Amino acid sequence: MNTGLVALKRLGRHREASVLLMLLVVAAYLSFASEYFLAPRNLLNVGRQASVVAIVALGQALVIIGRGIDLSVGSVIGLSAVVAAVVIRDTGFESVGLIAGLLTGLGCGIINGLLYTRLKINPFIATLGTLSVARGIALLMTGGIPVPMGGFAEFVGAGRIAGIPVSFLLMIVLAVAVHVFSVRTVRGREIYAIGDNPKASRLAGVDLKATRLFIFAFCGLLAGLGGLILSGNLASADPNLGVGYELDVIAAVILGGTALSGGRGSIAGVVIGALLMALLNNAFVLLGISAYWQVVTKGLVIIFAVALDGLQRGSEDD
Repeated sequence: MNTGLVALKRLGRHREASVLLMLLVVAAYLSFASEYFLAPRNLLNVGRQASVVAIVALGQALVIIGRGIDLSVGSVIGLSAVVAAVVIRDTGFESVGLIAGLLTGLGCGIINGLLYTRLKINPFIATLGTLSVARGIALLMTGGIPVPMGGFAEFVGAGRIAGIPVSFLLMIVLAVAVHVFSVRTVRGREIYAIGDNPKASRLAGVDLKATRLFIFAFCGLLAGLGGLILSGNLASADPNLGVGYELDVIAAVILGGTALSGGRGSIAGVVIGALLMALLNNAFVLLGISAYWQVVTKGLVIIFAVALDGLQRGSEDD
């Protein structure tokens, strides 16, 4: 058997370790290639960039583990931010606006879940449709003009505690909470069971519809939170906020070891995958490489991660 293929299969069996190794290799290279990489300001910026992707990816990971996918998260980020900013502007109550933004994300997730569980629409198609609808509503609400966003959202998006970005600290707290939920609770184990074998799970008494609706709703809620953080960081809710984020989120999830076929994945891997994506984006800026290559790289990363997953599943079947 080809030596390179064997090496890739071995790499695929230890995805979290392999992604962490790639993260360290890229970091080591950048520390020599750019004098600015190890600057505290740059490292904090990488952590801030990774936080939004990682937070949204936590919900996306549960969806994919449960044999679904949510392509609408980028648009939900933008719509949630716009709703929050518009409500704050029109009512003058910041708390009402922030709650409205979170409920918008939750509502989008529930709609995605209902389209899948009740109308039996493939989640790929359903969320592809809501991706367009959510973005269109955000544009209609604002006329394409950004709405100022500040206050608590700005603190969460751009603030620091002891020099560490608040969004990064929030990412860590949420990652720990989702990890505990996924491995220590009945509902968390049911998500893995559904992804591994839906039929057996149903025969064992698992409510597939309720569980799938839950993970889509949770994913939408975290996308809404991501929208508030991102708009707070920019002090502006742009209707185009979050464009392309679905690629970053899915890449982080798959790169972190979550199987597209469902039933397998870890929260630690998702966080590492998000950090690697943020580090790659930072590398392009520091090395002065065209931003267009970032899009190419994201596609290649997704292909590479899916190839590793395919090799791993192939080795398990042998």
